[in-house]
Amino acid sequence: MKRVVIVVLIIIAIIVVAVLGINFYVVLSTKNKIISEEQAKQIEGIECILILGAGIWGDEPSPMLEDRLLQGIELYNQGVAPKIIMSGDHTKEDYDEVNVMKNFAIEHGVPSEDIFMDHAGVSTYDSMYRAKEIFGLSKIVVVTQEYHLYRALYVADSMGIECYGIASDPREYAKQFTREIREVLARDKDFIKCIIKPEATFLGETIPVNGSGDVTNDKRGNQVEEN
Repeated sequence: MKRVVIVVLIIIAIIVVAVLGINFYVVLSTKNKIISEEQAKQIEGIECILILGAGIWGDEPSPMLEDRLLQGIELYNQGVAPKIIMSGDHTKEDYDEVNVMKNFAIEHGVPSEDIFMDHAGVSTYDSMYRAKEIFGLSKIVVVTQEYHLYRALYVADSMGIECYGIASDPREYAKQFTREIREVLARDKDFIKCIIKPEATFLGETIPVNGSGDVTNDKRGNQVEEN
């Protein structure tokens, strides 16, 4: 019985070391890609600002998502990139992150034609996969909270995207400790996915970002600047 307990404890220890080791590798290997707004302005050839989705409250972005949007809009206004992609979950009729995100940006002065929507950004991995395969991007800035940036940057790098991260953390968020714990496991999961490289959940026709973002519109609400 003692031997069984020892073997089980050894297996548990190996799993814990592997989980934490992968987590630290993902963080350390991407840390130098997290830059400031001023640094981003000095980088030439950035094609797009990719804002990753988060929760919405009805027709309004959650506090975390609002902070991502405000940071992304500021980067756009500073001329870091000429286009923005709102990447989030709109795979169900009754849950629509991307239209909320786009309408928020339009209300803050960003022209509709400069805002693309990735309706199938159902995960960080899928958002980056589709950034490469659907939108044809090779050099981008991604905006999200810092704890989430490491994974986003790691996935982007595995896709062959030159990607820089801008953190949007102007305030504290409820239940952040729980998010941090979950993120450790998420980094491990995406580390494995980056080795296997499965296709994104949803694919489709290519959408070049050198055109108008209105090709991704699916509701008249995207045109609020015309109303």
